[in-house]
Parts: sequence; structure tokens; C-alpha cells
Amino acid sequence: MHSRRQIIVKSPYSQQTVALQLDPSQSVLTLSGLTSLLESWQRQSLSDFSIALNERPLNASTRIQVSNLPSVSMLALYPRLVGGGGDGGATEAESRDCYLNMYAEKKPDKVDPNEQRLSKWLNCALSNEPLAEPCVIDLLGNLFNKEALVNALLLKRLPKQFSYIKGLKDMVNIKLAEVAGFDGDTTSAKFQCPVSGLGFNGKYKFFALRGCGHVMSAKALKEVKSRSCLVCHADVKDSDKIVINGTEEEVGLLRERMEEEKANLREKKGASKKSKNGVAVVVDAGVKVGKRQMDDGNVSGNGVTVKKFKAGDAVPVNATKEVYASLFTSSKKKSDFRETYSCRSLPLGRN
Repeated sequence: MHSRRQIIVKSPYSQQTVALQLDPSQSVLTLSGLTSLLESWQRQSLSDFSIALNERPLNASTRIQVSNLPSVSMLALYPRLVGGGGDGGATEAESRDCYLNMYAEKKPDKVDPNEQRLSKWLNCALSNEPLAEPCVIDLLGNLFNKEALVNALLLKRLPKQFSYIKGLKDMVNIKLAEVAGFDGDTTSAKFQCPVSGLGFNGKYKFFALRGCGHVMSAKALKEVKSRSCLVCHADVKDSDKIVINGTEEEVGLLRERMEEEKANLREKKGASKKSKNGVAVVVDAGVKVGKRQMDDGNVSGNGVTVKKFKAGDAVPVNATKEVYASLFTSSKKKSDFRETYSCRSLPLGRN
């Protein structure tokens, strides 16, 4: 004989309660069956309510064994909140900051060191495109596609980090030996040492030779002692070797050498400036002269008198001294010119 089961239901809007009697012959109770009982008492749809039996939430798939229920059970109705969260609705309380804060502390993806190393050796340092002939390096050992670097120079779009590159004189054309049968795989080395066969992938140190532009591994240069290029046999000095993608210390040494070379070049340009007014100073090589102007127009210093020669002192045969001197100096006098409102510097008699 089945024992009686009843469910005490409390109204969600008042303190009113009611006891629902379950059919003793019913062995399984479903949510739809329970809802039909409740609607007969509540006289309204219960689709807007959540139902919990003995504090256990019920859903459409829940099956309740009536025999397992206590003699008296408590059923609660909870009104559903519109957009209460988790049901796909919106409370209209969200702000954009909520979503930004979700990602504010998100850690960036870790960079694969192998990919980073390969990118530095297989791609142009400026455009990040794969290296393709013709290629160049700067005086600090950075790799470039020549077309990308020249275009950046012409358009004045060179990044600040490469501001020391002013023109073609600051780049070295290089010759890279391509791996035989290379299939275009971006994860493997496209170039290699033409002597040792080591891959141009950052695992080994490589040098570029300024004179001929050939690129080869440090291992090949160390094992084969030679004062000439191992490929084209051109003469090579230690100062001609530029380490490619070197360490901070190696780049620092290259930078010192580059600045020293530029300083020497500026010094040479200053010493080879053209003399003004056709006057040239002849100094014996290796003698440093402290200049002092003498009464006769010569220059004296350190006990050495250096004679100043004028263009008119060495006039070719059948040439007039004044005409020959005018090739190097201005033969016009300021008194021969005057300005008007419409023209300037015209000799008298021609305006």
C-alpha cells in the first residue's frame, strides 16, 4: 500500500500556502506534471518561475521518484529576473569597461625564440619580408633587401634606429649562397656558407667581406687561414670583416669603427678643400705647419717657410696673365656694377 505524499507550496507574492496531495499510484513525477498541479492552484502560467523541490532546482528533464520523497516536501517558486545573467539576457548595467578589464591583465602570448631568431636571419630588418637578391648589410651588420632600404632612403621614411644610414656608401652589397634544392620552406635556412655548408640561420656566426661582398661562416674563416676571400680570392683585411647580427658587444665595436671611419673621412674632406682665389699652399708631406702670414704673402710655421703660388705665376705659353688668372678668380670689380629696381649686377653700359 502506498503511503500518502504531500507537497507544501508557498506563494511567491504572499504568505499563503497550500498543500498538494500526490496520487499514491503515481510512481514518477515530472516537472510538466508538477506544473499542471501548480497552475490549477495558481491559476496562471508558471513559465516565468523557477521551481525548486526541497531546495533542489528542477528542469524539464528532471524525473522525481515519488516513493523517495518524504511524507511532506517543500516546493518554492522563484520569479525569473529579466536578463539576470547567464541566460543570454542583458541587465543594461554592463559597461564597456567591464569587457576591457576582462582582457586588461591578459598575458601576451609567448614568442617562440627559434622563430624570433630565424626571422632576424631570413627576413629584411626594415620590411620584414624574406631576404631576396639583391641584399645588403649596413656597417653594423643588419640585413636588408636593397630595394626596401633604398626606397626608404628616397622617401625619407627610414626609422630612427637606422638614422646612421645616409646613402649607398653606408651599405655593403653582399652575395649569399643559396641552399641547393631549397623548396621555399620559411622555417628553414635559405642560404648557407659556400665553404663549410653551415646554414645561415643564426646558430652559427657569419661574416660579410666588405671588399667582395661574399658571406661565409666564422668556422670556415678560422679553419682555412688565408688573407684572401675563400671564394673569389680577393684580398681581405681584418677591418673588412663585418659580423652579421652580432652580439651587443660586437655591434658596439662595429659602431666605434664606423664612427672612426666617418671622422677620418670628414678630416680628409676638410684637408682637400679647393683653395680660394686661385691660391694653393704647397706643404712637404709629413710636415705639420703652424701657419703665420708673412709680409711677402708666404706662410711660415715650425721653422718652415711655405711659398704661396698664384695662378698668374705659371701662365701657359701664348696666354695673357690677366685672362689666365680670370679662370680661377673673379675679374669683375664691384665698382663696375650697380642695381636697379628691375635688374641686378649688370655692368655699366649694358643696362
